[in-house]
Amino acid sequence: MSVTAYVMVKAHTGDADRIREDIRALAGVETVDIVAGDMDLVAKVGVDSPGKVREIAATAVRSLDGVEDTQTYIAMN
Repeated sequence: MSVTAYVMVKAHTGDADRIREDIRALAGVETVDIVAGDMDLVAKVGVDSPGKVREIAATAVRSLDGVEDTQTYIAMN
């Protein structure tokens, strides 16, 4: 099984560039873009299970210094 998810990240002011590089270094992360809007970054994750998405989004990304909030969306295709 292959799972694609999008993790939206709200960053402290001025931390988006550093956080982008930290997220890029995580296993399973395919792309990370800085975006305009309510969130600051969008990371595309490709892993083999919903549990791996949780490990990346809820554990690894949320624990990064400067991350205020995250929202995760799992693709349904």
